[in-house]
Amino acid sequence: MFFIFKTALSGLIIALVSTIARRYPALGALVASLPLISVFGMLWLWAETKDPARMETHVEATFWYVIPSLPMFLLIPCLMRHGVGFYVALLAGCVLTAALYLCVTWCAARMGVNL
Repeated sequence: MFFIFKTALSGLIIALVSTIARRYPALGALVASLPLISVFGMLWLWAETKDPARMETHVEATFWYVIPSLPMFLLIPCLMRHGVGFYVALLAGCVLTAALYLCVTWCAARMGVNL
């Protein structure tokens, strides 16, 4: 039952963001940029485990994975301004993000951070 609740709430947030963005793109972007999924993920993890060590690891890893996702939000509009279609720009943004995730994971391991 908890899984269904989590799924419904997460879906509601996504639907809310797209609905707001259709009428007010900047406000939709603001809502989308809020770390709601991260906060809900932390709440669900804590409710299910109450494990401080697991939570610390999760939150720290989330920080490190947010950083490589940011360039995607610059690449997609840049490509679209230069005539690249949305789906191709989105794919390029996802590929860039995946490559940067690999780089961050590799660099973090070399710095002693376990992701």
